[in-house]
Amino acid sequence: MLAGLDSEAEAVDSAAESASDFAATNSFLGSNSGPAGLTDSHCHLDFPAFDADREEVMARAVAAGVERFLVLGVTAKQWPRLAVMAASFSRWRVAYGLHPYFLAERVIGGEPELSDFANDLALLPEFLQKDALAVGEIGLDATRPLFDLQLALFEKQLSIAADMNLPVILHHRKTLDTMLPMVKKAGVRGGIVHAFSGSYQQAMQWVDAGFRLGVGGVITYERARKTRDAIARVPLNALVLETDSPDMPLSGQQGQRNEPANIARIALTLQQLR
Repeated sequence: MLAGLDSEAEAVDSAAESASDFAATNSFLGSNSGPAGLTDSHCHLDFPAFDADREEVMARAVAAGVERFLVLGVTAKQWPRLAVMAASFSRWRVAYGLHPYFLAERVIGGEPELSDFANDLALLPEFLQKDALAVGEIGLDATRPLFDLQLALFEKQLSIAADMNLPVILHHRKTLDTMLPMVKKAGVRGGIVHAFSGSYQQAMQWVDAGFRLGVGGVITYERARKTRDAIARVPLNALVLETDSPDMPLSGQQGQRNEPANIARIALTLQQLR
């Protein structure tokens, strides 16, 4: 338990355990020896929101004890840019996937079909072979259109992950119970449920399936009672810290750009919950 820690630095130090537990996937996320060993396990530092001050954002994160960044791919159009940037930043590791939020953008002036993503799916293994850590960000979002297409693409990307023996980074929105049997059927090697938001029972179902739960800014909102209760009760080694920068601002920062330095406050909130 984290009880008894009386400083933010100590809270970050203790929360380093949660970041290191994904080391089974790749040693890049391990070797935490204290506050200077934290990982932001989910961020989008390649997004244009950081073009003006990316170096400064990373410097603030390192000063806060965050040394490594897992940067996620979301569209095939974005993958080349991400690959080029990752080659320039030694602290980055990457994952590539087709995010359900952006599917409608694939075809201008029409509704995309599965065949429109044939080239994207063919390219995905090529990018994954470039030292990618996982397949992601992929998943299902019940608040977005084209749900049948989402299901088809999710199934195909799970199959690619299983074939390549890679973990998956999962986006979900009102779909945790839909995705779990699909993940089990595909035989993927585990991964992270990004921005976990659910009950303790749902949390443990995913933990029992070999997944870690992404803990981010949502736990800083007191109204998120169900999620805060779940995060407070699941084993600490089932959690990883994340920001989803530039999205998912913390409580009190609504409307502001999120950034990886906020891992420190997320870790402190985690300490308080436990």
